[in-house]
Amino acid sequence: MNIVIDGIHFHVEICGEGLAPLVLLHGFTGDSSTWTPFCDAWGKHSKLIIPDIIGHGKTDSSALLSRYQIQSVASDLKTILDEMGVKQFDLLGYSMGGRLALTFALLFPGRVRKLILESASPGLATENERQLRRMKDAELAKFIKDQGISWFVDYWEEIPLFSTMKRLPSSVQQVIREQRLNNSPTGLVNSLLGMGTGFQPSWWDKLNELTCEVLLLTGAEDRKFCDIADKMMQVLKNSSWVVIDDSGHAIHVEETEKFGTIVSDFLSSENK
Repeated sequence: MNIVIDGIHFHVEICGEGLAPLVLLHGFTGDSSTWTPFCDAWGKHSKLIIPDIIGHGKTDSSALLSRYQIQSVASDLKTILDEMGVKQFDLLGYSMGGRLALTFALLFPGRVRKLILESASPGLATENERQLRRMKDAELAKFIKDQGISWFVDYWEEIPLFSTMKRLPSSVQQVIREQRLNNSPTGLVNSLLGMGTGFQPSWWDKLNELTCEVLLLTGAEDRKFCDIADKMMQVLKNSSWVVIDDSGHAIHVEETEKFGTIVSDFLSSENK
């Protein structure tokens, strides 16, 4: 379906026969197709609502940088769900989508029943860290503008964060590559400069305000995000953390069956 908010067309996929709404947020360079492999399994207990985040997939890639600020993106997501008549729901986000999911849960408490964060963070704790990250993301954004989307995807596939994805069958890697290549350079540039980790607020001091049940998922070979999850667990009130063996950052791709089962079990379990 297509929903227009202040002139921007947002594409939203819907699947599943369950009654409980489950909103799924993809990562940077991804789109709603990230989650279609889970429609059958999760669709038995949930109604899956899968938007293309601004600048990605079939959603518009606005030239207005302000529309990419993470609080603005969260507000647009709220409007989408309001227009769909969805009041309370489960929320799962991966990487950039996880930061957006956490932002939403903090800005609109009471809307999220259960929150699942896959390989996600609350942002960077210090202004110095944020400044350094902003400089790196601005440099990367300039390279995308100057070199184009194909160069960027070549670069992105080789960063250490995704090294474990090299173990995937070549056919799977090719599907992911083609999906990334379909993104808009403008959308990716503005996503980096609008809701990149260095540009978003740090939510570390707000984590203890979350009242919904939270599940953190990290891959055992993604040490950076395992360390982040360990620190988050020291602050979150109603949370659990599962580390998936033989996986890196993109658990839902690298260990699809395990990931799907863990999410289903968490959503169907009674709150603590």
